Amino acid sequence: MPRFSDIIDQEQLKNHMQNALETGKVSHAYIISGEDGSGKEFVAKAYAKALLCESREKEGRYIEACDKCHSCIQAESGTNPDIITLVHEKPNVISVDDIRTQIRDSVIIKPYAAKYKVYIIPDGEMMNVQAQNALLKTLEEPPAYVVIIILTNNADAFLQTIISRCVVLPMKPASDDSIRKYLMEDMKIVSYKADLCTSFARGNVGKAIELASSDRFEGLKNNVIEVVSKLKGREIYQINQKIQEIIKCKNEDATAAESKKEALQNQGDMLDVLLFFFRDILVYKSTEKAEHLIFQDKLSYIRDISLNSSYEGIKNIFEALDRAQKRITYNVNADLTLQMLFLDIKENI
Repeated sequence: MPRFSDIIDQEQLKNHMQNALETGKVSHAYIISGEDGSGKEFVAKAYAKALLCESREKEGRYIEACDKCHSCIQAESGTNPDIITLVHEKPNVISVDDIRTQIRDSVIIKPYAAKYKVYIIPDGEMMNVQAQNALLKTLEEPPAYVVIIILTNNADAFLQTIISRCVVLPMKPASDDSIRKYLMEDMKIVSYKADLCTSFARGNVGKAIELASSDRFEGLKNNVIEVVSKLKGREIYQINQKIQEIIKCKNEDATAAESKKEALQNQGDMLDVLLFFFRDILVYKSTEKAEHLIFQDKLSYIRDISLNSSYEGIKNIFEALDRAQKRITYNVNADLTLQMLFLDIKENI
């Protein structure tokens, strides 16, 4: 059940929402911005549930939904008629028809049971200009009971007229200590794995949870490091074949969009694994100590490569990793970019 006490860090955002709940000064529109996995939807649902709760309770620092009333039970089951989450048929676009049929045409209907009627728009950056203009008409003269929460990973995608009519609440990276504590205490993750997931998450709570609870990343990490350890004995076509095996979606029942999303995620995680792996190699080469390594379970690989690599070679690999990341960011062919990267690594280890 989404609760404010379960939101990791984000003190500024929580304080704003808590003040609104306490004073009743609720904005008619919010933009919650943050990267995918940062917890935007969790925050929106906690706020919506608390707004509609019939008997809020003060628990420690926070005003929370009671989780017992009819509204809370409906909110938790996803059947509360006064909490509407926008859906869109097209995978990458929220169209003007989506906004008209699901929001603009229904805001005139008063809440069924609560004081507020909350609309949540996930992937708000997917609204095209026509959709944003349709939403703007509601934002300009919203009924007193309407609260619209737009979730986005790119607040710059919105028209300035949209932004000016919303309270913008950015999701900030959570601290490593907070993420590690959550993984170890709430998820019961062992300290080594918690440290690893925290390092890779870079402040993204959702990514840390996904890494800790999924076998996908563990398998990817092992495969990437194994490929690096055997680069010297492989031809170009063999290297490319291994790269494709690691990146491709493993779920045969996934849709085309889901397969593409997982492949992109695997691609990004592969670059991160390489970056942290060679960081460990550099650390071990400098200190010959294992206690500061992220991949402590790969000590034998790290030791072997550090002994056979020069500082200049490791520097060249970091530069190659930086080039690869920039090329992928600028949509240069990813397959070719990764193939060139592994060839650069092969030449320098």
